[in-house]
Amino acid sequence: MAIWTMADLHLSLGTDKPMDDFYGWRDYVRRIEESWLESVAPEDTVVIPGDFSWGIDFEHALPDFQFINSLPGKKLIMKGNHDYWWTTRTKLEKFFEENGLTTVDILHNNSVLRENTALCGTRGWVFMPNEVHDVKISAREAARLELSLADSERFPEAEKIVFLHYPPVYGNELVPNIFDVLIKHNVKKVYYGHIHGAARSIANEGEYMGINFKLVSADHLGFKLYRVK
Repeated sequence: MAIWTMADLHLSLGTDKPMDDFYGWRDYVRRIEESWLESVAPEDTVVIPGDFSWGIDFEHALPDFQFINSLPGKKLIMKGNHDYWWTTRTKLEKFFEENGLTTVDILHNNSVLRENTALCGTRGWVFMPNEVHDVKISAREAARLELSLADSERFPEAEKIVFLHYPPVYGNELVPNIFDVLIKHNVKKVYYGHIHGAARSIANEGEYMGINFKLVSADHLGFKLYRVK
């Protein structure tokens, strides 16, 4: 049983906002599907750290959910900055049940055990010390990450792996409160998305302050799922 990840699928099967016109994104849905079918077994888990669908609500996002539900493996979906369909866990679980989305669940304020690995995470946020709004959201996301990692203490022998949508460090700048939570819980591996195009040139990959980081946005991976474990 393997663990895979890919962020920023940006599916738009139920709305008219395909990514094909962007550089490097042509025919991206087919490329994602081919990689998925080649790599993922039914017993595997795939973590999608945000920006999964352009759908603005359940109705518009449903074709995207049906698409990934039809693919092999169990899927854990997280919130990104463009996931406008996202709502409460109760409403999401009802939506999954009503539409037969049996292979889909969310990673939000909790942790999930797979292969003696505790999968944890949250959306994250940018840190703008002079913007009151951003400071509040960043603090809230740090609290959500704390909840997720604290929940993973149920599995004391498990390795903790964190998934975020926003990078907690970009170039030489970091999000202090989120970074503090990672250090507190001795996290050693972090996978994140959000970064595309030329901005990827200064994205942090490899070790930084004792933590190994990996950018897993779909275009950065060439639309091939990345094997975490």
